[in-house]
Amino acid sequence: MSTRLTLVLSLVSVLLALSLSLVFWPRLPDPMASHWNAAGEVDGYMPRFWGVALMPLVTLAMPGLFLLVPQIDPLRSNIQAFRPIYNLFIFFVILFLLYVHLLTLLWNVGYRLAIDRALMPALGLLFLLIAYLLRHARRNWFIGIRMSWTLSSDRVWEQTHRLGAVLFALCGLLSLLGAFFGGPSALFLTLTPLLLSTMFLIVYSWWLYRQQEQ
Repeated sequence: MSTRLTLVLSLVSVLLALSLSLVFWPRLPDPMASHWNAAGEVDGYMPRFWGVALMPLVTLAMPGLFLLVPQIDPLRSNIQAFRPIYNLFIFFVILFLLYVHLLTLLWNVGYRLAIDRALMPALGLLFLLIAYLLRHARRNWFIGIRMSWTLSSDRVWEQTHRLGAVLFALCGLLSLLGAFFGGPSALFLTLTPLLLSTMFLIVYSWWLYRQQEQ
């Protein structure tokens, strides 16, 4: 995906989010539900204005931030090697936020969706795309598993990210499975593998670096 196409599609997504907010505005309560706990129960509210405006505003800011990163990275030439995949990742994050915004609007106008179950497939796809990004990412300062020892060695970076891609893909599949359970079980299937994978990759990358230095 080209950078220009990414920017255009992202802006279209923001306009769609704003349009949805305007369509649902008359039917939304004030305040409106804005946060759900692990059991899928509402545990947070915000004023209607911010409930419909916050996510589109965040979505509007994100493409600019993501597109700025390759311009300021000292290893920007490495990012260009996987830029199409990175652009695809940006667009999917925008779609993910739009999906969360839509779920919030629907719940507040009376469609009592199981938010926890509805989010699991989107999170699973996000993790799978992160796995794909990790597999192709080259050494840089902003994208990937950035430890001092991965940044100092192409070999350590490559081996860490090769394993990271596998682990994040497994996290994605477990998140997809969580859609069938919902509640705390879904959260467990999502967060626990993610935390364990992250901690393991940090230790694994350090071990690779130590092996290389010996």
